[in-house]
Amino acid sequence: MIKRIDITGINIELKADIKKYVRRKIGRLDRFVPRHARESLHAEVILKEANEKHGNKYECEIKVHVPDELLVVKDSTMNIFAAVDIVEQKLKNVMRKYKEQRTDHGRGILSRLRRRPSLASEDELAVE
Repeated sequence: MIKRIDITGINIELKADIKKYVRRKIGRLDRFVPRHARESLHAEVILKEANEKHGNKYECEIKVHVPDELLVVKDSTMNIFAAVDIVEQKLKNVMRKYKEQRTDHGRGILSRLRRRPSLASEDELAVE
């Protein structure tokens, strides 16, 4: 669970239901980052209301501070809850990519050293 989530509203009054919804949705995203990064995880959520000719439009921007990087995702739609949902999905993808880059999954140097040499290289060694 992301423990520190700062929610800010611009041109909008943030009620308890939207704050609770954002905390529930964004708070669960810590599983998409490596374990070592979970302790320093910090999220900033900015909700904006833009009055346009076609009606009100809500924009949601989330900045997640992870070690050595800042992940930023932004989207807008006609419903504030839908904007949070869309940004959550985008953030999942970004965090998943961050986790894949940071974890090794056995493809590192140690796994290469543990491999057995191929038969062709054994034959070459025997000839020399």
